Amino acid sequence: MNETIRLYGFADEASIFIDEQIRTLKRNKLNGLELRNTEFGDATKLSKNQAKEIREKLEDAGLTVWSVGSPVGKTTITDTDEIWLESFKHALEIGEILGAKKFRLFSFYIPKGEDPLPYRDEVIDRLGRITDAARGSSIVLCHENEKRIYGESPERCLDLLTALPGLRAVFDPANFVQCGADALKAWEMLGPFTDYLHVKDSLSDLTIVPAGQGEGHVPEIVRDFVNLGGRDFTLEPHLYPFAGLWALEQQGDRSGISGDRYENAGKAFSEAVEAFRNVLENI
Repeated sequence: MNETIRLYGFADEASIFIDEQIRTLKRNKLNGLELRNTEFGDATKLSKNQAKEIREKLEDAGLTVWSVGSPVGKTTITDTDEIWLESFKHALEIGEILGAKKFRLFSFYIPKGEDPLPYRDEVIDRLGRITDAARGSSIVLCHENEKRIYGESPERCLDLLTALPGLRAVFDPANFVQCGADALKAWEMLGPFTDYLHVKDSLSDLTIVPAGQGEGHVPEIVRDFVNLGGRDFTLEPHLYPFAGLWALEQQGDRSGISGDRYENAGKAFSEAVEAFRNVLENI
């Protein structure tokens, strides 16, 4: 594997406790984590003191917070309560305390069964206000493609990224597969806008599988990303149920995650890391 490749992980998939997350990262020889949840709750709702404590623990272990894996933008676009903006401002401040370089966000859920296009202007307005609020920060905002949000399809992701120069992409192959899109064609459209990859793979029946074993064209996308100079990857295994899993999707949306193949969450996480290292060694 190329020594310059940097691997991070959603270590809350191994444990909700930050000390065990650190042990998981060290055991799997990762560079750090994309912080999403700990025993203190959602990373974006940490207090300043909690964020400082987590950063100190990570630094003592030789690890970093690569990105804040926030849920910002996972509210319905028709909600008029603007708590999402104030929540973002607090979350960004927490990200700065943690020393994060990136901040993952979404482009709002569209009411089920409705055409997303009539909501385009409102989505762009809201994300524009978020990017305005982040102006002057060293943290880069990265939009993730996800089921049922405006940026579900490659075309609408491209629309957002071209309309909002302050926004970059975190590319998730599995999410495109689960939306019925061809992940490789999506990559051809979005690669130039992508800062890092979420390592997650899926079959078209929504079953999540280790990287390179699904229909997400992970080896081809990783090869192209690395050839373009990309070096940063976050492992998001989704191979075993974990605390907070079902809060990541809208009610009624369920990825195929049973955990039957694995003895426990830690072993599932380690297998995901090993599978991706095999991908890297063969690109």
